[in-house]
Amino acid sequence: MLSEIRITGLGVIEDATLELDPGFTAVTGETGAGKTMVVTGVNMLLGGRADSGLVRHGVRRARVEGRASNVPKSIVKQAEDRGGELDDDELLIARELSSEGRSRAFLGGASVPVSVLAEVSGDLVAIHGQADQWRLLQPARQRETLDTFAGKPVLVPLGEYASAYKRHREIDNELTELTTRERDRLAEADLLRFGLREIAKAEPLPGEDVELAAEEERLAYADGLRTAATTAADALAAEDIESTRPSDVLGLLALAKQALDAEREHDEKLAGLADRASELGYLAADLAGELSSYASDVDTDPARLSVVSERRSLLTALARKHGAEQGTVEEVLEWAKRATARLAELEGSDERVEQLTAELTELRAQLKDLGDQVGTARREAAARLGVAVSEELSGLAMPHAKLTVDIHETTPGPFGADEIEFCFAANPGSPARPLQKAASGGELSRVMLALEVILSDTHPVPTLVFDEIDAGIGGRAAVEVGKRLARLAEKAQVIVVTHLPQVAAFADRHAVVLKSDDGSVTTSGLVALDDDARLKELSRMMAGLENSDAAQAHAEELLALAAERHKKGKKKK
Repeated sequence: MLSEIRITGLGVIEDATLELDPGFTAVTGETGAGKTMVVTGVNMLLGGRADSGLVRHGVRRARVEGRASNVPKSIVKQAEDRGGELDDDELLIARELSSEGRSRAFLGGASVPVSVLAEVSGDLVAIHGQADQWRLLQPARQRETLDTFAGKPVLVPLGEYASAYKRHREIDNELTELTTRERDRLAEADLLRFGLREIAKAEPLPGEDVELAAEEERLAYADGLRTAATTAADALAAEDIESTRPSDVLGLLALAKQALDAEREHDEKLAGLADRASELGYLAADLAGELSSYASDVDTDPARLSVVSERRSLLTALARKHGAEQGTVEEVLEWAKRATARLAELEGSDERVEQLTAELTELRAQLKDLGDQVGTARREAAARLGVAVSEELSGLAMPHAKLTVDIHETTPGPFGADEIEFCFAANPGSPARPLQKAASGGELSRVMLALEVILSDTHPVPTLVFDEIDAGIGGRAAVEVGKRLARLAEKAQVIVVTHLPQVAAFADRHAVVLKSDDGSVTTSGLVALDDDARLKELSRMMAGLENSDAAQAHAEELLALAAERHKKGKKKK
């Protein structure tokens, strides 16, 4: 539960701290004093949306802090996993909002995404305001309320139903795609088969295109290659030399070696140069031999050139046709690999359709069975919920009011095959009509409170915050609302922002939002009231006057009634 809430720089509140204990805490104050900022602050702690316009004028940021004690271990672990820790066995939750609209959240002192506050705080605090009353009119909210009240008999099979329904949708969508695109699948398969046949007929080999390109180049320039090799070989070693002095490289190197060898013994350096000349002779002779061999091996076969050119054209066409970016044989072979896999997938579609159809049939039977279980449990719970709410409404000064929960079978959806509608009749003999058409604002407030009292046993939340849930209520009904809130506070911590003294009188503690105005700036703060101050505040709430004797007498009577109720409550415990 919450042990403290501190608000700074939010709306008219400059700096206010509300210390909390178990039980029922009432928050009151004059209109415009800033009571709703308390609820707004709590909503920020829950990770709700925050408007930068709420930041108090003249300050850089608004901050709301909440301290929670007796925090569940699962929430403590979430905080610790994000680097947070407890402070004196309490978990600090904080939210900051800058005037520029930037928002920051903290859990156990560690900075966390705002969404984390929603995950964690939702298990600690629940807010109920007039907006929640109107949400109760929505079919989805009515279904959630009934299912929560029903508990495991509905929630367990409903969880299985939701999983089966999701799978049913997935299969149905896949089947629709397979059947509606059958013509496209057949056309795609034909194209893939044709392409694979072309490739199989050509039988391309890895690297073949590179080798063919080199061979085509040699064949196309065979004459020039042979001439170049022959000319070079002749230059190195001419066979017929008519002149007495050689003109080929080998002959000249031989003369050079002869001249050097004649004098080498007289100088080591010259001897080294003579050895190099000898080495050059060997290299030149070897090169001349290889050039002669190369020239004789050059192929000038025009028929082979034609075959190579045609083969290269075929491979290039295959590459272009099958989307190869570089136009290589490797890309063609990779396409063939992918096409084979895709073709197997397409050819297996008929088998896939059969499998999916069989699974869909099983799922439909499963959904029917689970839907029946959910529907049966809902109808049983609906009868009990209607009786329980009607009894609570009787105690809320609506002795003849009846709430019924109608369930009609409808097309199966993600939450079953039931259409749920809350119906209400305020007076005996009046036909029950849909809640949104039959209940006034005050009646809707009491229905909401009755449901909260009943659901507190089945879906407990440590702290409940009510924002003027008593709107549209007065007189005896307000007294009964106060009693019910006090009764609810026996099971949970209850914080109520109210404008009704009949409600505030039943609180265990009473805090007032006080407004001060220095002529230019309005500020508000929270003050816990003692017995005398509380009597004075209740008198003001009744008569709008601070020193009305009649109002004070009435306030004393209300406090006495509340005290008597507290005594009875303690005896029951």
